[in-house]
Amino acid sequence: MEKEKTDNNVSYFAFDGAMAMMERTNHRQFIVIIVLILALIATNTAWILYENQFETYDETYQEVSQSTKGGNNEFIGGDYYGTTDGQDN
Repeated sequence: MEKEKTDNNVSYFAFDGAMAMMERTNHRQFIVIIVLILALIATNTAWILYENQFETYDETYQEVSQSTKGGNNEFIGGDYYGTTDGQDN
């Protein structure tokens, strides 16, 4: 059995109409992509500016109670070197 060959030609007007519709679709997609990229940049910039307006630091309070029999009474706490009330002060 042989299959009959059919004519697969598309008319020029149908092809031209499909290409015009595809060009409009591609143009719309391109505009949407550009808008989304700009929105991504804007939101990331906004978050960076928001986070940079706050200064983050840790403040530690340390109460030290120690005693010594004669001599200097010194302590080291974090980055602070200090002395306590002693006989020599």
